Amino acid sequence: MFFKLMINIKQFIKMIKNQNHVGAICMILSVLFFSFMDCLIKLTATDFAVGQVMFSRALFGLIPIFFLIPKNRIKNFYKTKYISLHFHRSFWGAIAMYAIFVGIRNLGLAEVTSLAFSGPIWVVVFSILFLGEKIKAKRWIAVGLGFVGVLIISKPGFDNLNFYYIYPVIFTLGFASVSIFIRKLTLVNEPIYLIAFYFSICSGFMGLLTLPFGGWVLPSFYELSLLILIGLFGSIANLLLTQSYKLAEVSLTIPLKYLSLVFAIVFGFYFFNESPTIYTLLGASLIIISSAIIFIREHQLKKPITLPRQQ
Repeated sequence: MFFKLMINIKQFIKMIKNQNHVGAICMILSVLFFSFMDCLIKLTATDFAVGQVMFSRALFGLIPIFFLIPKNRIKNFYKTKYISLHFHRSFWGAIAMYAIFVGIRNLGLAEVTSLAFSGPIWVVVFSILFLGEKIKAKRWIAVGLGFVGVLIISKPGFDNLNFYYIYPVIFTLGFASVSIFIRKLTLVNEPIYLIAFYFSICSGFMGLLTLPFGGWVLPSFYELSLLILIGLFGSIANLLLTQSYKLAEVSLTIPLKYLSLVFAIVFGFYFFNESPTIYTLLGASLIIISSAIIFIREHQLKKPITLPRQQ
């Protein structure tokens, strides 16, 4: 049913006069699918190795991608002149995926989601280091606020020597690298399906490399269905995120992305008996304010906006 909707998405859009509304719906659905995927990753934490979940996310995540390949490219869709850019985007994306999966399995959903929001902050830092961008005082203030928020959320980890708090931070560093290479790929007009395809291939291969280290098990039918859903939900969420970015104004869709924190708190409470600490709520507030300043500034400068959470 969903695939039919994807195939007829252009006809569906034509039926609605205001594309901002369609983009907003896509963003909300994207956030919801990411939240579903996070819950399933946490649910399977004791049953499968991280590498096996990562491999499943990549393998079954290919299914929605193939529905986006144009019919005239089906025989040679994989061809590209920019294999080096694809490799770097995919390699760092796979590192980020592994890190966020470990974080989700060992920390509260609200904590991981809050720390993941700091991705755009690292993108600003990486833009200075690798793209030579000049940053003015307002964005430096935003970066500072974001770092303070990260430290506040991670305080319990420092107090209890819980090293798992480092994994969401590793995710944001990988995410920042991914964003830089996606910017470069979009500048040379590489299609979204090709970027997603190579990312899935690379992350699946890296997940498969963990097989000799043990922990992989033969899933039951029920467990296999969960692994399939992880792949489908993650891929669909990414595609909806991209579609939202194409259809609607960024100033409308970006605030909706922070619904993921609401979903993380609700799902974490009802399904995993998690309650966000005061450190999480305070740190998340600072990170959201920081990200909002960055988004607004980049929107004013008409620069490519870095969307939080892509995996």
